[in-house]
Amino acid sequence: MMQFQLGRNVCSTFEQAISHEWLVTNGIGGFSSGTICDTNTRRYHGLLIAALNPPVERTLLVASLDVMVKYRNKLYPLFTHEYLDGTVDPQGYLQLESFHLEQGLPVWRYAFADVLLEKRILMKPGENTTYVNFHLLRASAELYLEIAPLCTYRDYHSHSHGEGNLNFQKICYGFQLGGFGANDNMRSYQVTCAGANFVVESAWYWNFKHRIESARGLDDSEDLFRPGRFIQHLSVGQQASVVLTTESDVTESFASLSHQINKQQSALLEKLSDDTPDRIVALALATDQFIVERSVGQNQSGESGGKTIIAGYPWFSDWGRDTMIALPGLTLTTKRFDIAASILRTFAVYVDKGMLPNRFPDNAEVPEYNTVDATLWYFHAIDQYVRYSGDTTLGAELYPVLVDIIDWHQRGTRYGIKVDEKDGLLSAGEEGVQLTWMDAKVGDWVVTPRRGKAVEINALWYNALCIMTDFATQFGNETEVKKYRQFAAQTKKGFQRFWNESRACLYDVIDVVDTDTEGEIGSDNKRYDNRLRPNQLLAVSLSYTPLNSTQQKSIVDICARELLTSHGLRSLAQGEAGYITQYQGNPLQRDGAYHQGTVWAWLMGSFVDAHYRVYQDTEKARSFLEPLIQHLSTDCVGSISEIFDAEPPFKARGCFAQAWSVSEVLRAWFDCET
Repeated sequence: MMQFQLGRNVCSTFEQAISHEWLVTNGIGGFSSGTICDTNTRRYHGLLIAALNPPVERTLLVASLDVMVKYRNKLYPLFTHEYLDGTVDPQGYLQLESFHLEQGLPVWRYAFADVLLEKRILMKPGENTTYVNFHLLRASAELYLEIAPLCTYRDYHSHSHGEGNLNFQKICYGFQLGGFGANDNMRSYQVTCAGANFVVESAWYWNFKHRIESARGLDDSEDLFRPGRFIQHLSVGQQASVVLTTESDVTESFASLSHQINKQQSALLEKLSDDTPDRIVALALATDQFIVERSVGQNQSGESGGKTIIAGYPWFSDWGRDTMIALPGLTLTTKRFDIAASILRTFAVYVDKGMLPNRFPDNAEVPEYNTVDATLWYFHAIDQYVRYSGDTTLGAELYPVLVDIIDWHQRGTRYGIKVDEKDGLLSAGEEGVQLTWMDAKVGDWVVTPRRGKAVEINALWYNALCIMTDFATQFGNETEVKKYRQFAAQTKKGFQRFWNESRACLYDVIDVVDTDTEGEIGSDNKRYDNRLRPNQLLAVSLSYTPLNSTQQKSIVDICARELLTSHGLRSLAQGEAGYITQYQGNPLQRDGAYHQGTVWAWLMGSFVDAHYRVYQDTEKARSFLEPLIQHLSTDCVGSISEIFDAEPPFKARGCFAQAWSVSEVLRAWFDCET
């Protein structure tokens, strides 16, 4: 199935070609990515970015392949580099006739003279192995491929700068490469091309420019090492595959692997109805890119391995909050209940002092717990699993974990997270710590601290208590049912403190601890943050709402007027103190804008849920999703970006493929009809 075909108007225009990216993943955290014209514009672009300690310790090994074709005594470059001085050379993009996805995987077609040459890239599931396949579809004579791999061995957040020599040796049909200089502890990798002649011509190539890193205010240059080049001749119908791998023995052919992957994709698509629109099918295929393996201690079922979710490509690992928000869209809408159950069990292993981890760092074994909402989203994810699957056994299995979590929140856990006995609301926050999803921090500066009682946290807390009442009815006892029902009733009553009568919406934070936070002082002498943010939508969109129908409608309407854009919701309304129109510049500037107006795609899911609850209009609710569905053909083809600027044209920013962006659009589209 061909998807998102881009023709000459995009492919043969350099500025257009470098603005479209592609992504292939391997299910263990490794990936391959780049622009459609093979110009690496990010430090995170490369053909083999291996997860050496799955799903983390991601390491760039092979940045690109410089492919030159000799045909009828004329040379045709198929690659393009940009250098620090602004030089763009060679102009291989001029040979690129088209680019498209085929069942979610990238396909290039190069046309010159009477030649049509196709390139495909696959990664083997469960291995740090990339296949780059060339297939000669049309020609009137034999052609010769000269393929020069550009290599390195570095953490994917950094750059290599030509220091020392890469240890490599020639092997059958290619070479094996270790690390820099005398560092023999680095894992070796191989680059081979069966049937080709490998000619050793080692050299450093200098000063490649990564223009997106320039825009991000970061180091933007890279030096890469070329061990040599492959020489391979092709006649019409013949193929050649370059294999890049950390494995010691790779015997599977490209055709066999391609068949295996197509079979897996077909099995996924069979779970969708026949009338599912093509772009929704494309979204479903994109879900697989984020689901990966994670080694864990023994889980609730005695298993030692499990699943998790990569929050976003290219730079995020697995985050607790993102995982729980993304889980329904990535797994439940596609009826992969076994994967959902594995993820939920995996995170149960890491529950500590009543909290889920916020994230698993790339190079550390110890997870970080600086989050108040990830744990509350866990209740929602388990509840959604039970609702979608009809399977109550997992709910019964995890019920004791949830009981313990509620107990910790009642008596207090890390970072001042504790229920206020007076109103049943959950308070959280300590100086210098960011706990909500608005978690940008630069040095010691927490951009949006939101210490006190945040509106979405208490919407989630109320939702969790209602879920626990249901679960206690099924898996607990009458005493627990009564307890959770009383907790929920108190929280529902206390939640009315969030109602901002003057604006007919909800305050963002009440009982604010931060004295420098904009807002107002109430009659109770408490500080209220009255800035208009989208967090209040969760009080309408979650399964259980503490609000009446009039309040729900008022919230949906004001968010539609002041926060809604084509690609998500602004994190802060125009005209509010601190509003920033664009997410760009150095790290300080970008983090300062991250939740101060920047549009977030994932919030569209909550808006659509809330709108559908209030207006019960499937067609209208789905219409809000259409621009994000159209976005699949731009930027990272086949996926949805993390964030967008707050003002037109709403340029995509941040991660080019974000789990909760993909999942929430997919989930909301399906949930509107149920």
